[in-house]
Amino acid sequence: MSKNRYPRLLGLLPLLGTLLLGGCNMTLLNPTGQVGLEQRNLIITATLLMLLVVVPVIVMTFLFAWKYRASNTKATYTPKWNHSTKIEIAVWTVPVLIIIALGYITYKSTHELDPYRPIESDVKPVTIEVVALDWKWLFIYPEQGIATVNKIVFPAHTPINFKITSDAVMNSFFIPGLGGQIYAMAGMQTRMHLIADRNAEMDGISANYSGAGFTGMKFKAIATSQEDFDAWVSEVKKAPKQLEQAEYAALSKQSQNNPVELYSSVTPNLFQIIVDKYEGMKPGPKVKHEKKEKEVAATDMNSHSAAGAEE
Repeated sequence: MSKNRYPRLLGLLPLLGTLLLGGCNMTLLNPTGQVGLEQRNLIITATLLMLLVVVPVIVMTFLFAWKYRASNTKATYTPKWNHSTKIEIAVWTVPVLIIIALGYITYKSTHELDPYRPIESDVKPVTIEVVALDWKWLFIYPEQGIATVNKIVFPAHTPINFKITSDAVMNSFFIPGLGGQIYAMAGMQTRMHLIADRNAEMDGISANYSGAGFTGMKFKAIATSQEDFDAWVSEVKKAPKQLEQAEYAALSKQSQNNPVELYSSVTPNLFQIIVDKYEGMKPGPKVKHEKKEKEVAATDMNSHSAAGAEE
């Protein structure tokens, strides 16, 4: 009875695996943005190339085990066999060719998918400054003069220029539907350029463990039309809260599972203030900011001009 039952159970394993994966949201394989689409194609290409080795090995393992089983008296028995030039050529040539192909694809895609590389478009990009806190995400729209917590809205078909930092431990900013993932680190600014190809509501997450509230450090990323985006900005500007220094000091304290919050205004240059507050704590020479250098140079020129006029 048991001998007949096990083969049936084994036959049901593929169906069981399909049912278990049926509830999974394959976001990486169904991206919303151009960058995510290119990354998906890279994953599929690399997987198929690797399967060129894996699949034949699996097939030959079962084939050889069946062919050279003890009960098969027709199989050739050669206990002193130890070398085959044809097998050696196949074993070494195929993996080498696959590695060369993967190396070329990796090199090419590394440059094409560089997160710092701006997306070419005739549409003016939207800049969003991202600050990782314990345990929520603060988003600042410097051009619109607003800020949000755990929610971003942006127009589809428009490049999004993310500037990312942290005012807590190191974190990782990730929107699986758009592709790309990059670290957020205190005292440093990283960048990432993404674009949505259609209107969609996506989940954003923290991809780097950062403490007790890590699991609740999620946000919504909504791609919409330009008209709806403008209407949303107007709505946020009517919000009662304003992100001043005192409000930000309270926001930056540790908290878990934060709700969405909207701020009608934000302290000017708050993102740069957050980055600069760690400058004296970093080892090595201090970071020189281009804007500050220009201001110092202009001041020196004015001083020399005034001195010359007095002489």
